[in-house]
Amino acid sequence: MKNYSLSSFQEHLKEELKNPKFRKAWEESEAEYVLATKLIEKRLKNKMSQRTLAKKVKTTQAVISRIETMNANPSLNLLKRIASVLNTKLVLNFK
Repeated sequence: MKNYSLSSFQEHLKEELKNPKFRKAWEESEAEYVLATKLIEKRLKNKMSQRTLAKKVKTTQAVISRIETMNANPSLNLLKRIASVLNTKLVLNFK
C-alpha cells in the first residue's frame, strides 16, 4: 500500500474537482469527511482507541467507527459528548 502525503491528496483532490460529477459528490460528503478526519485527529492526539473513546462517551466502538468511516449520522448530542471527552470545542457553521 502506498503512503500518500497530505499534499499529494490535496493535489489529487484539486484535479478531481474539475470533474462536475466528482465535485457534486464531494460537496455532498464534505461535511462528513471533515467530521471524520477531525475526530480521528483529535482521538489520536488524545492517545485514545475507538473503544476507549466509546466507553467514555457511553456508546459503542462500532458507533465511533461508523462516524470515522462516514457511515453514520451522529446526533448533535453525541458530537457534544465526543467533543467534551476529547477536550475540544464543537463548532458548527453554515456557509
